[in-house]
Amino acid sequence: MAEEQNNQVQEEPEHMRLADFLESNPPNQVVAISDMGGREPTQYRDYSKLLTPELRLHCDNEMCNGTRFFRCVGGEGSRINAKHYTFLYITYRCSNCQETEKTFSIAAKVDVEFEKSGHCYKFGELPTFGPPISSRLIKLIGPDREEFLKGRKCENQGLGIGAFIYYRRVVENQKNRILEQIIKVSEKLGASADNIGLLKKAVTETQFAKALDMAKPAIPESLLINGHNPMALLHGALSDGVHNMSDEECLTIAGSVRVVLGELSERLSQALKDEAELQKALGNLMNRGQKSEG
Repeated sequence: MAEEQNNQVQEEPEHMRLADFLESNPPNQVVAISDMGGREPTQYRDYSKLLTPELRLHCDNEMCNGTRFFRCVGGEGSRINAKHYTFLYITYRCSNCQETEKTFSIAAKVDVEFEKSGHCYKFGELPTFGPPISSRLIKLIGPDREEFLKGRKCENQGLGIGAFIYYRRVVENQKNRILEQIIKVSEKLGASADNIGLLKKAVTETQFAKALDMAKPAIPESLLINGHNPMALLHGALSDGVHNMSDEECLTIAGSVRVVLGELSERLSQALKDEAELQKALGNLMNRGQKSEG
């Protein structure tokens, strides 16, 4: 009897805050919410209303270009109940620029009338779910931009296998483009001829896994991510086939591949920028010195 009670306790759904759900959860999931509803007193009969907490979302307006507070401007206080789901659109607006908006399409209900806890389902959101994709990452993957965005859409919708396949295809197709950028950084940083030769050999290697494995020891230290080799991380993540993983595992790996690619693109861009700034500074000082001598 005690064991059955323990099992029932373990099966209780873990509630999350509505703000966390709207900010962080992809569409197509039903989630138990701790602060879904509130009691709204009226002259005739009280009702349960949807609570619309303040959110922290990315605003791409030039004035903001970062995470800002968003407040509800549409759908606040909507009626919800415990009998069935209510289908709603709720719209949030950036409190800083007062221009950027985010609209969620949801189904919401409370567990017990006038109580806070409930359940929520997110059909979708506009702009689409997920952090913004940096222009540097788009530049790095070049011709496979559309394939990458398809993978991002799959990831946003919780379709792990689809996201994994698209991201793997992008890395495979743009393997040489990524390695050529790494070679450019290596040459700027004065890497050894052996390491540059190894990277160039990896470019000519037609087998994807073998090429990534070949390039691992030649990556410049400035491109390491928290001490880890990005090519080694990508090789390890993409070496397994989708048949060896569940959809949830594929979703986790796909998200990790996207994050590593994004960080690698930032480090490549920064390394080339630093070198360009250094060369410019050296040129300015050398010209200044030559004028002084003259």
